[in-house]
Amino acid sequence: MDTTVLIVGAGGCGLTASIFLSELGIDHLLVEQRPDTARLPKAHYLNHRTMEIFRQFGLAEEIQAVGAPLEKFGKVCWQTTLAGKGPFDGRVIYEMDAFGGGDLRETWSAASPVAATNVPQIRSEPLLRTAAELRAPGRIRYGHELVEWAERDDHLVATIRTAAGETTTVTAKYLIAADGGRTVGTTLGVRYDGWPRFHHVTTVHFTADLSRWQRDGALLTYFVNPKRPDLSGATLVEMGPTWGKFSEEWGLHFTTGEDDPARSQRDAVLARIRDTLGIPDLRVRLHKVSNWTVDAVNAQRYRHGRVFLAGDAAHKLPPAAGLGLNTAIQDAHNLAWKIAAVERGHAGDGLLDSYEHERRPIGRRNLDWAVGIIANSELVSEAALGLGPHVPHWMRPTFFNTYFEDSARGRTARARAAEVLDTHRIDCQALDIEIGAAYERGALVPDGTPAPEPDPMGDKHIPTTRPGHRLPHAWVAHEGARRSTLDLVAAGEFTLITGPAGRPWAEAARRLRDRTGVPLRSAELGPGDTEWSRVCGIAEDGAVLVRPDQHVAWRSAGPGADSDLDRTLRQITFC
Repeated sequence: MDTTVLIVGAGGCGLTASIFLSELGIDHLLVEQRPDTARLPKAHYLNHRTMEIFRQFGLAEEIQAVGAPLEKFGKVCWQTTLAGKGPFDGRVIYEMDAFGGGDLRETWSAASPVAATNVPQIRSEPLLRTAAELRAPGRIRYGHELVEWAERDDHLVATIRTAAGETTTVTAKYLIAADGGRTVGTTLGVRYDGWPRFHHVTTVHFTADLSRWQRDGALLTYFVNPKRPDLSGATLVEMGPTWGKFSEEWGLHFTTGEDDPARSQRDAVLARIRDTLGIPDLRVRLHKVSNWTVDAVNAQRYRHGRVFLAGDAAHKLPPAAGLGLNTAIQDAHNLAWKIAAVERGHAGDGLLDSYEHERRPIGRRNLDWAVGIIANSELVSEAALGLGPHVPHWMRPTFFNTYFEDSARGRTARARAAEVLDTHRIDCQALDIEIGAAYERGALVPDGTPAPEPDPMGDKHIPTTRPGHRLPHAWVAHEGARRSTLDLVAAGEFTLITGPAGRPWAEAARRLRDRTGVPLRSAELGPGDTEWSRVCGIAEDGAVLVRPDQHVAWRSAGPGADSDLDRTLRQITFC
């Protein structure tokens, strides 16, 4: 069997790579050794940038239809327990807006045309699988395992084995390893930077009715137990399919030692759930208990000849801020248009090298950010409440009594705690981390301007058309409709956005497209588009060239010649 791209792995990264390649007209085959989609909730938060990508490919509305609406997951909360009869049970310690909800809504909706959503992989993967199969019938094959492959001069040859033990040979030009590093990376001997296996987590997926106690809209509930330090640090996550406090399914994450019976023994697991929540008679139906290690590693190389590492095969990130799955999908978005451009003859092979040049630094950036969140979370309860390991067990009630009492010292304790707990915004309010990824080298032409100084806490995003950055969202009038600037960029096409006096640029783009066949469209924005005028960074006779993945490739502050655009496009596409 011959194909252009062989994708190995049908998680979020592999399935979206398939969808993107299908939309770009690139033949491919996806193989997955599992018989079906995910059986664990796994990653669940789809951030604003990922939803913008899904919007570009017509998937956003479908995903939002099964995901949680913002008002049902736009908060995080710290509590002692959900319920109980003790004086400190069922008490809320602190609550904050998250992921664009609550008071964040105005700022975050001004930065993006689409909201984030929450949908665990047990529900997102079937949806993505259906979308992939509709676009590439017969090319999405579960129960198929990559056995081996060998690279030739202009292709590679792979052996695929079915669950029944039959083998077939596949010839492809490229291989996308989206298998979490299980097969391809191991065979290649991929080396990683970072910290492997630095933390252990037990996750319990269960069904229970928590509607009497759970706060509506709190996606994550962090527990700080007044009496039992061993129950502190657990996190409860709503998993749907009904959202908010009426969620039927839940995930509970907690840390266990190697000999802890809550890692595997049913009765111990049930006891841990009930004790953590403070509901001793809670009816629970267990679905799955999984024990896993947290990695924080980034591959030293993302490209190995005709093999490209993407998603967890390229970087394994702690689950903080949901960066793992979102980074993976954004990897696929970056790589797909580049493969398509090369295969259509519109770009040279150097464009494929830019995948590593661009995405590897982002993998490291997101890894460091997630590790920072883990470190901060471990300090929060100690610094906020004064409940470090040095505090004797018998003194813990005194600290909670002070925290909740209606007195001057209680108000001081709560105010001091709020200052510390508010640092958690690096996890749940990090707008710039979500949409501010920028490339300093790769398929772009720098203009010599400095990058905006990033906010150290990640919660303030500065939109810019500086080359390498995501095109800023602004609502504009275009072809008789109100559209986001991001909607002007079609998958697989470059877009030249001009000012109201930029007609010469638009004509130059048309001539270049007619002469070379490069997919290049233009969009002229008028003087009434005030949102765009505030962020465009060009004069009325300037232009911004945007890549198919909605990142700015080049900009001209003012007028120029046809040769400027021609030379720029050649540099970007390595022709």
